Amino acid sequence: MSEHIVTSFDDELRELAQSIAQMGGLAEQLLEDAVTALLRADTELAERTILADRQINFLEADIEERAILIIARRQPMAQDLRAIIAAFRISNDLERVADLGKNIARRVLAIEDQPFSQKLSVGVEHLAKLGLRQLKNVLDAYGSHDVEKAHKVWEEDDEIDAVYTSLFRELLTYMMEDARNITMCTHLLFCAKNIERIGDHATNIAEAVHYMVTGTRMEELTDHGEAD
Repeated sequence: MSEHIVTSFDDELRELAQSIAQMGGLAEQLLEDAVTALLRADTELAERTILADRQINFLEADIEERAILIIARRQPMAQDLRAIIAAFRISNDLERVADLGKNIARRVLAIEDQPFSQKLSVGVEHLAKLGLRQLKNVLDAYGSHDVEKAHKVWEEDDEIDAVYTSLFRELLTYMMEDARNITMCTHLLFCAKNIERIGDHATNIAEAVHYMVTGTRMEELTDHGEAD
């Protein structure tokens, strides 16, 4: 390759990574806004959050199109090819994260006339903080090519699963204690499940980061179960 072609190719890879960073930032904000809207019963914020998903969908389509074009035109090999494949995979996971956040926002609109007590929201808020932490950390791992940080995200997914299981049991108890809690707790259970699945997508991204940097699979993930 001539120096000009190499420089142009490097620019394309850098722009692809920057788009992933932009998409990740938007997905983080969307999830945070969705949870805030839920805890505050803020229907206006929920509606804005639902609309924000459109930009993330657009970015995913743009990243996938550019990734395919780069592969077709440049025929990259080794780490360059892995970086493009990782961007493709991560954009898909971030789009799913945004969809799950949007689902939470839609629940806010469904329960706007059913305020719930602080007691019911504590567990959901704790789970959401864990999910947001995982998402932020794995995006940092991607940006810095930090395999160790990616591994830590994967390892900490068990904590999210444990908190989700505990919250599930707690909400079921509230439902059995008072039938008036059934509708609200059902909505909160769906929100909690969405957050738990966001943790799963963070582990998918961690796997992609590991593959991008090392060229190998994170072997433990084969025994970790399906991400979705």
